[in-house]
Amino acid sequence: MKKSANSSSSRVSDDSIHMERSGLGEDGSPKYHQANPESMSEEGKQKERDFRKKLNRDAREVISDSIHKKVKLIVHRPDYDEENQQEYIRLCQGLMPIVQEIARKTLPYLEHDISSDFARNRYYGSKFQADSVAYRDYKYFAKKRPPTESPSLVVGLRIDESASMSAYGRLEAAKRAVIAVYEYCQLCHIPILIYGDTADVSRLEQMSIFAYADFDKADANDRFRLMRIHARSN
Repeated sequence: MKKSANSSSSRVSDDSIHMERSGLGEDGSPKYHQANPESMSEEGKQKERDFRKKLNRDAREVISDSIHKKVKLIVHRPDYDEENQQEYIRLCQGLMPIVQEIARKTLPYLEHDISSDFARNRYYGSKFQADSVAYRDYKYFAKKRPPTESPSLVVGLRIDESASMSAYGRLEAAKRAVIAVYEYCQLCHIPILIYGDTADVSRLEQMSIFAYADFDKADANDRFRLMRIHARSN
């Protein structure tokens, strides 16, 4: 991330962190996008099944040429219910003011992620290259390259879902941390991937992976799936 020359004087208005971009209400509380998951259309259910199959194919392909190729791995796509929605709202209440303040302070840096590189040998541009005059081809200028995708970063978060997470309040602490990171990324338009993992749930699953949020299928309801994080097995 690069800070532009005038970013120190930039001011981010309330509109720049509008709650609509993250599916939040004006008070920072999550909006309900699907009150009853069971009412999802057949087409929606089929898309979820197809996405889960894709994740499993991708996972098997990743390990096919590794020392883990004999591991029985299954990728799950957890669902959510009204209880998960209520839990999310409860955990979210004290966090959102902090998350919004952090986003407000960092957005100027993300929005001014502008390249400082110049492309040489141009017929016109903002910078004159005196040493190019010798070539007599009229390409005497350099032009600033266009900005990179803003923000030029993504976030991946891995959650430990082993049985030990049930002790000492670790599970709720993990959920709060996940909520904070997820909502911050939503406010700043940063793609985020959140996966959990455990092992030895059954003889069919030596390795179990739980896809809560993914780059390839961003869903405003992923925030409620996060409440399916549990202390499971090994």
